[in-house]
Amino acid sequence: MIHQPPAGARDLLPLEVAQKAWINDNLQKVFQRWGYQRIVTSTLEWLDTLTAGGAIDRTKVIQLQTAESQPLGLRPELTASIARAAVTRMAENTFPQRLCYRANVFRHPPSGSHGQQMEFYQAGVELLFASGVVADAEIILLLAESLKAVGLEDWQLILGEAALGRSLLDPFPETLREKVRHCIAHLDRVGLQELPLGDELKAYALKLFDLRGKPEAVLAKVSQFELTPEAQAIVANLKDLFRLVASGTDNALPIVLDLTLIQTFDYYTGIVFEAVSFSNQQSHVLGQGGRYDQLLGLYHPNHEDHAGIGFCLNLEELYSCLLQTPKLPRALKGSDWLVVARAPEAQEFVFAHAQTLRQASSATRVEVELGGRSPEEIYAYARRNNIAQLAWLDERGSVTTETL
Repeated sequence: MIHQPPAGARDLLPLEVAQKAWINDNLQKVFQRWGYQRIVTSTLEWLDTLTAGGAIDRTKVIQLQTAESQPLGLRPELTASIARAAVTRMAENTFPQRLCYRANVFRHPPSGSHGQQMEFYQAGVELLFASGVVADAEIILLLAESLKAVGLEDWQLILGEAALGRSLLDPFPETLREKVRHCIAHLDRVGLQELPLGDELKAYALKLFDLRGKPEAVLAKVSQFELTPEAQAIVANLKDLFRLVASGTDNALPIVLDLTLIQTFDYYTGIVFEAVSFSNQQSHVLGQGGRYDQLLGLYHPNHEDHAGIGFCLNLEELYSCLLQTPKLPRALKGSDWLVVARAPEAQEFVFAHAQTLRQASSATRVEVELGGRSPEEIYAYARRNNIAQLAWLDERGSVTTETL
């Protein structure tokens, strides 16, 4: 019988591991340069933690059952777990808290899609206990620098505003609001016309279809709507945000303002965004994020709300976009040395010499020949695996070195 991973799971072989590690390492270097500290949270969480008060659909969570019948789940994302850890384990830390991560997440595929991927790898940041447009600008600029660090150039940032988007939908009957939102987000004009709305509301809905494009133009359009004072303040904050972002980079970022943007998880309260790339005739969502100023209160011992904003980057999508470029490593790095006994009597010297080479530098990689191969086979193995040098030991422990 040939054993394979279960449907939705897959193995990563050494070259793919090395390539994804290159992406991850470059991202983590950027996060650290911006002052973010790595956090590792549990892969397993209580189901109530993972669903974030209903903001995350339970059907997305791969659930487990303990002997005590208390529902557990595998994390479908990291933000909820980090929010829990921050308010329960790190309350004494100086605010704001800048945290970063690299981790795997697990999600049930949609119904009827047997075999779709269930395990994903992400890297991201969370900026906690920091509100306002300055924190928002930091996250957007950090996202842009992260993508630049791995060599991605052809991408766009699709940015929306959750609170403003909800405010623009207030005129619609509550029973139809979600359907209207879905039609607008998916540019479904036909579906919108079929909804039981009056002519005035349909005309208003059609105006919402146009709230996508260059930030200045979209903000000019939405400013002509009858906005509540809260919505007017959000528009003013967005103008400030785009000015700050423009001041923090040498090149204008490719931002598209989309006030109908819908995110997968419904805990966002402010800006929401997706980084999207078009390569190999496919659309790739490289990452997503946003502001969530009510999430931490779900886990706080006193239910106190605190500000938070962050993003995650999807390593599989980054990998797919970079695979055809010269950015990724094309071969595994070989060992620096292969230590070989010329005769069985020399074997007792091999491990000692290998250890001497390793101790000379912590970065030196040394293999030991395990025996049973001819010199021709040893040379073929060394060349195939990019080994730089051979060390031959004779029965007296004398060493002859050879560079390949």
